[in-house]
Amino acid sequence: MKTQDLLELAGRNLRESKLRNSLTTLGIGVGVASLVAMLSLGVGLQEMANSRLTRSGLFDQVAVFSRPEFRGFRNTERGDRENPNRGRDLRPLDEAARHEIEKLPNVVEVFPEIRFTSEVRFGEKSQFTYVGGLTPSSRSSDAFEKMQGSFFSGPDAEEVILQTQFARTLADKPETLLGQDLTLRYAERQALTGAGGGAGASGNAENEGFSVVRRERKVRVVGIIETEPFGGMRGFGRGGIFIPISLAEKLGTVGISSSVRELMRTSGNTKTYQTLMVRMSSPTHVQAAEKAIEKMGFSTFSMMEAMRSLRRFFAVLDLFLGIFGSLALAVASLGIINTLVM
Repeated sequence: MKTQDLLELAGRNLRESKLRNSLTTLGIGVGVASLVAMLSLGVGLQEMANSRLTRSGLFDQVAVFSRPEFRGFRNTERGDRENPNRGRDLRPLDEAARHEIEKLPNVVEVFPEIRFTSEVRFGEKSQFTYVGGLTPSSRSSDAFEKMQGSFFSGPDAEEVILQTQFARTLADKPETLLGQDLTLRYAERQALTGAGGGAGASGNAENEGFSVVRRERKVRVVGIIETEPFGGMRGFGRGGIFIPISLAEKLGTVGISSSVRELMRTSGNTKTYQTLMVRMSSPTHVQAAEKAIEKMGFSTFSMMEAMRSLRRFFAVLDLFLGIFGSLALAVASLGIINTLVM
């Protein structure tokens, strides 16, 4: 059959079967719309998840540890083979190491992870909770988007931000705590400069003694937040109070995860850290920073592996939704063929 005859037959069928043609056209529209809707749903969910996680501030940070016994998600058999410091003592995570890490490319800031237990008193009420230190850059976290009050007025201001759930244990209406003063009672570690005696004690920090004394400090409530910063995944689990990181460093508190070995190692004049957080300018630079830091003799951990798994999940989801939408388009195509040749 010639092409002209086919076109004439198709045109006659279109004129004689208006209802069937209308239904076929409607089916084509539904098929195309379903395909576009499915793909748009997958892309939209991926963009929303990426945006939410990026604002959380978790995926542009690297946790640095000096403990050789630390085993994270990346410490697999393959990671052990790639770690050049496996099997030997790691160097101390001190101020010198902190400054060295700060000089790496694309590093925005390096700060210690500080979290400790404190007794909080307000009037006649007293509660124990975890206190965490926050950097000025933490203000960009989505946890502060709906904050009541304001952020810290300075990097070492004697101010606190309360989590709503903890604030309710101090007052029936959390907003009434804004502008009020709280009393923090915490344990402070102090080095005994004369312990051990002699030159040996001054030359070896591990021979120096230390004492733990009780301290109090008045702080003012400036803000109240509903959720914990960084989704409660950066060591702030069940944290009720947050203070500026510079103030937290000055307190000299005993961290909740400090072991006897860690306390003895930090009791001397040389300041060491249990964990340092390294914030990068972009999540794309995290992997390179981890490799550079591991070459320095430290262990690292980041959430980028979780991000890669999330991307694989959305790739599979987009494929599934695309196939599902294509089925409707295929059915509509069969309707077109049926209309034109019958």
